[in-house]
Amino acid sequence: MRFALAAVLVFVTLAQQALASRTVAERAICVVFGPYCGQALRVAQCESGMHTWASNGQYVNLFQMGYAERRRYGWHVAGSSPWVAARAAYRYFAATGYDWSPWTCKP
Repeated sequence: MRFALAAVLVFVTLAQQALASRTVAERAICVVFGPYCGQALRVAQCESGMHTWASNGQYVNLFQMGYAERRRYGWHVAGSSPWVAARAAYRYFAATGYDWSPWTCKP
């Protein structure tokens, strides 16, 4: 019985941590992207499931930016702060004329 209770508590704690992390990511994206918040949230949700630890080869974090783009617009890795990832993605977004063409996912 104690083992089952401990397992439930661990699961609840992990779920709470994931929810808190997601809230921070959403807040970071909206603050950084301003009027483009809704679009950016949809792109990040599609690209990474809104997870900072998302990784697909060289593509990492919320916006799944590649090595060259991260090097140019703001270095971050899987698990880096969502604020750092959002600022890098916004710089990239602005440099391309406020257009989502570099991303596979569109708003």
